[in-house]
Amino acid sequence: MNIELAWPWALAALPLPFLSALLLPRAPQAASAALRLPFYAVVTAVAGESATRNSRLRLLLAALTWLLLVIAATRPQFLGEPLELPVSGRDLLLAVDISGSMETEDMMIGNRTTSRLTAVKVVAGDFIEQRKGDRLGLILFGDQAYLQTPLSFDRATVHTQLDEAAIGLAGKRTAIGDAIGLAVKRLRDQPQENRVLILLTDGANTAGSIDPQKAADIAASEGVRIYTIGVGADERVVRGLFGSRRVANTEIDEPALEAIAQKTGGRYFRARDTAGLARIYQLLDQLEPVSQDEQTFRPTHELYRWPLAAALLISMLIVLAASGRLRRFRPRSMHHA
Repeated sequence: MNIELAWPWALAALPLPFLSALLLPRAPQAASAALRLPFYAVVTAVAGESATRNSRLRLLLAALTWLLLVIAATRPQFLGEPLELPVSGRDLLLAVDISGSMETEDMMIGNRTTSRLTAVKVVAGDFIEQRKGDRLGLILFGDQAYLQTPLSFDRATVHTQLDEAAIGLAGKRTAIGDAIGLAVKRLRDQPQENRVLILLTDGANTAGSIDPQKAADIAASEGVRIYTIGVGADERVVRGLFGSRRVANTEIDEPALEAIAQKTGGRYFRARDTAGLARIYQLLDQLEPVSQDEQTFRPTHELYRWPLAAALLISMLIVLAASGRLRRFRPRSMHHA
């Protein structure tokens, strides 16, 4: 069994009762009142034998209580099997566009056409699950940028918050510069080596108070690498009075997204479908690999409460016995009418 004592030095307290009884002077015994009995010798013999027996029992229980208290003081612990925790120390923010154009259905999942945001949720969710050891955060942006999830090792929460993102929650337009500025603000206080922003959008900057290129300059000065991803098929279906027709998708400002990535030491990618988006995330794993350094963690379960509870129970029995309240139960005698 993997049981260890966190504070084994507490065992040094075991001989204290014996040493105190050996070295400290005994308390003087008070003189008892005299009572003359004709059968004094018989009463003395019976009472002395009973008192000696009870005294020895109480002494034994007291010693057991002290032993249990000392064991509890050593903090016995049950140690589980070692668990390896990969650690990279990277701070990675996902900035996801949830403007009105992200509801355009030009992405494919299997044989089903779906919206751009749904495709991002499906593929980015897998990417999030693979980022063991990274601190992840989520920014949603439309007319304005909002920090939906602060940097955290809790990948499940980031995944859930992304799944719950809705079109138009932050407005219908696209504030790319504000999203970059918010990311820089959140990453500024973190270690400089591994600050990463992955920005996904399907359009050009049409809102916000910060120009995307100026925001990129600030990000570069703060050591934040930005990987930009343009989401959307080359063509999209437009429905009109005379039926549906396909038109070229010219909404994505690819030159601007390329410039943002280049300034910060990142790269620009174009995701035309979910398969392409998945390949981009695989490439990001190569560009921003998870560190191979690992820490070992052994789950511990404290056991001190058990000997402590036993000591408390025994001490209560000693008190009850000394006060005369602990008596043997005897069957009542049967009376015949």
